[in-house]
Amino acid sequence: MVCYMLKMKNNCIVLLVCLLMTACGEKHPVTLSNLRCELITDPIGIDCVTPRLSWEINSDHRGLYQTAYRILVASSLGQLNADQGDLWDSGQIQSGNSIFVPYSGKELKSRAECYWKVQIDTNHGKSGWSQPAKWMMGVMDLGEWQAKWIGLDKSFAWDDPQAKCTRLSARYFRKEFEISQQPVKAVLHISGLGLYKLRINGEMIGDQELSPTPTEYARVVKYNTFDVTKNFQKGHNAVAVVLGNGRFFHMRHRNVEIEYPKMILQLELEYADGHHQTIMSDHTWKVTADGPIRANNEYDGEEYDARKEMPGWDKSGFDDRHWLGAEYTRAPGGKLEAQNNQNIKVMDVVRPVAITEKKPGTYVLDMGQNMVGWLRMKVRGNKGDRIQLRFAENLDENGNVCLDNLRGGLATDQYTLKGEATETWEPSFTSHGFQYVEITGYPGTPSIHDFEGRVVYDEMETTGYFETSNKTINQIYSNAYWSIRGNYRGMPTDCPQRTERMGWLGDRTVGAHGESFVFNNNNLYAKWLDDIRIAQREDGSLPDIAPNYWNKYTDNMTWPGTFVTVTNMLYEQFGDLEQVVKNYDAMKKWLGYMRTNYMVDGIMPRDRYGDWCMPPELPTLNDPKDSTRITEAAVIGTTFYYQMLDLLEKFAGLIDKPDDVKLFAEQKIQVKESFNKKFLNTQNGQYSNNSVTANLLPLCFGMVPKELENLVFGNIVNRTMNDFNGHLSTGVIGCQWLMRGFSDYGRPDIAYQVVTAKDYPGWGYMVEKGATTIWEHWNGDAMERWIDSKNHVMLLGDLIVWFYEYLAGIQNTPGNCGFKQITMKPSIIDGLDEVKASYHSVHGLIKSAWMKTGQSFQWEITVPCNTTATVYIPATCKENITENGQTIPNRHIKFVGMDGDYTVCEIGSGIYSFLSVR
Repeated sequence: MVCYMLKMKNNCIVLLVCLLMTACGEKHPVTLSNLRCELITDPIGIDCVTPRLSWEINSDHRGLYQTAYRILVASSLGQLNADQGDLWDSGQIQSGNSIFVPYSGKELKSRAECYWKVQIDTNHGKSGWSQPAKWMMGVMDLGEWQAKWIGLDKSFAWDDPQAKCTRLSARYFRKEFEISQQPVKAVLHISGLGLYKLRINGEMIGDQELSPTPTEYARVVKYNTFDVTKNFQKGHNAVAVVLGNGRFFHMRHRNVEIEYPKMILQLELEYADGHHQTIMSDHTWKVTADGPIRANNEYDGEEYDARKEMPGWDKSGFDDRHWLGAEYTRAPGGKLEAQNNQNIKVMDVVRPVAITEKKPGTYVLDMGQNMVGWLRMKVRGNKGDRIQLRFAENLDENGNVCLDNLRGGLATDQYTLKGEATETWEPSFTSHGFQYVEITGYPGTPSIHDFEGRVVYDEMETTGYFETSNKTINQIYSNAYWSIRGNYRGMPTDCPQRTERMGWLGDRTVGAHGESFVFNNNNLYAKWLDDIRIAQREDGSLPDIAPNYWNKYTDNMTWPGTFVTVTNMLYEQFGDLEQVVKNYDAMKKWLGYMRTNYMVDGIMPRDRYGDWCMPPELPTLNDPKDSTRITEAAVIGTTFYYQMLDLLEKFAGLIDKPDDVKLFAEQKIQVKESFNKKFLNTQNGQYSNNSVTANLLPLCFGMVPKELENLVFGNIVNRTMNDFNGHLSTGVIGCQWLMRGFSDYGRPDIAYQVVTAKDYPGWGYMVEKGATTIWEHWNGDAMERWIDSKNHVMLLGDLIVWFYEYLAGIQNTPGNCGFKQITMKPSIIDGLDEVKASYHSVHGLIKSAWMKTGQSFQWEITVPCNTTATVYIPATCKENITENGQTIPNRHIKFVGMDGDYTVCEIGSGIYSFLSVR
């Protein structure tokens, strides 16, 4: 198996090449000459002067690690094949590093094609060269943009931009031109706001949806780049673009002033004789809004009239004499930058499970799964027949779609038939969060075979797999999987269905960590950190939402603190130190701002949202009434301030800022002393009002005096087991540390009881009520309908982290990053007999699959090349362990010692099969 993976980090591209090495027998020298890699895609349009290069080593040989590397980068494939790195020859570098190696060659110019390969030395010999990979530079200097922003700054008779639904039709742009010869290279750069579809000579370019990525448009605008060499021909050609409204039109309509959709496009053609031609957006383009997309809005849906289709409009020779001339428009205001996070695309398909006729002509389609995207529909009928599709997560008591929780969003698509044979349609510029669809106006009787659900989210690989012997946990994980991917939309959103869909920071404080096991989300979160940093005010204040569409600055600690915790996640999970370097000054500025403006005698009283969405005493209540479970603001604010100091101290050490290390360490001492003096009752070991969250946060953050840790933890256990009958009582904040807190202090059994409980409140309760995603509230089935989203991620807290790091036992070794050193220590809990998990880290695939039967424990482990692992095997002595039938220790397994009921060993890369008797 061979692969090539592309990772793009902020303004830099990371090329991750997978190298396949020949497995060798134990008695033969290792041969690495067959090393090869397969290029899947060429990354283009990168406007970073220092790309970072990564590669992945694959081999079945045990204990293989890299000792050195040599990288060649050339300006042509011929030179690279001749082993001539005219752009960069790194020479032999003695290093085991295989990720984020910075390009250090000649200055890279716009549109430069860069071919590269790597050769490595290992402890078992030298490899051959990898197969070539390639990237291409984008527009490196804004002055090289010859194109202008064009659009139509007006509405038309069929539009109603002042309406609540911001009814505005799509704009269709086209440009014809002639070329005298076939180009040898054609590269197109485009930004279409709010959203665009690009076509050349009648063909769609790319499979991206809802592009470009959303940003705070007054500060940053992203462009996409395409290699379109094969799309042009000698003679007449046509480039066509459709613009939808997206957030650009909608958010400007809400907050500032109406800015109509606009675009900028630059096509660069190169010919064999060496001359160049540039086609750009300017006043010579033609445009109309009188096309088939009559209205489009992310929240309200799309209206499409097939009778208004314009056959051939995207090809040369189309009669556009009645079209308008494009107008020059003012630029959006933001800096034009290459988009380095992946675009959204259709990533999956869901087939409906049932369709029910509720009354004559009205049907309800059930997808069987709460999903995000839209329907693709097949229909045959008469010209002018109009079908309406209304999307909902819920049904009312009569089985009809219930839109109450959409908070005013129409979530309605309409399609008018042209009446020609079977017609197939799906929208272009909207998406919905839904399980049910009300269908009216459909000619004849629709069946489930006439529809399919198109699942859309950011293009990224699923890197994690998790399954246990407990069906409830498996369904919870499935629900989490659907919620996580349903809330990736060029930013991590809170929900996908109602008139919100915002990048609330507090929803991802720890959740981003768990998500990183499931999806390769580093590009998305690196982009989101840019959104947050860009939105920082001059005084240091950070927003609660990014991109900053709602201009919401409440100066609390928990929501903006996600800026720091996600930076830490990208460093620890992916090994991306660049994020620390890039965001450090902004993080320090924010923490200083909070200290200067709000700190009182070492206490940080600022908290806006509390332990958000705590479970009420009864499912029918909207909010809890019991004050003993409500954690006061100063407890949350001060503990989070302390945690931020701790992380900034760590970051300062990583990037060699010793004065800051000292500063943050001293501030931590002050805050810890002040906090314990004010809130800790040393007699009974409780903080504040003894809520679980009030005790949990200082315990997990290291603020509790060592001698009182067990007493404080005892209060957490007592309240959970006695006051709450073995159920959670925490909201968004407490849940970020709950599962790990129980496990770290020796009670993983309580964490297991909490997660598998099938009655209210808990994740299992959602499962029992038929949930296929994670709810916004623990009692989402019984509270007022308008409040609850049925697709949120914030209540996951640290649950997914606990699944992978504790149940499966796949962890970064403390102080390590990118899983270069792995700690594998599964939690063995009565009632759980089997766990199977895998995670494709930046160094390769990690697997942990264990099963216990009686007193025996079978554990299959995979450790990737160029890494090591410390494994904790459930056994009271090493004599009770065999690996693949052999006793340990041996030349592949080093015995380290005992840790309670675990035998601790060190291993290198490879596949291992342990059997122990406890």
